[in-house]
Amino acid sequence: MQFLLRIVVTWPPDGDPDELERRVAAEHDRSQELAAAGTLKRVWRIPGQWANWSIWEGPDATSIHEAVTSLPMWPYLDVEVHPLARHPNDPGASDEQA
Repeated sequence: MQFLLRIVVTWPPDGDPDELERRVAAEHDRSQELAAAGTLKRVWRIPGQWANWSIWEGPDATSIHEAVTSLPMWPYLDVEVHPLARHPNDPGASDEQA
């Protein structure tokens, strides 16, 4: 099952810059693991924001919750999760699986 996520980073302005650097590096590593596992499919940056839209895939919403909460930046993320379903008029439906 695929999910569309909007993730906004809410790092505090007075947060420790060394801790931020550590978490950003760890976030990169964890996102690479999730991509290799097939959980994190695509990510798009939202220009002008510390935010992204992304496609995640898992058997259910609980698996996506577990994956997102495994991110090192999790305590500083505002996450919206939107389950996706096939649309009968999707012109790309023959190109990919849902």
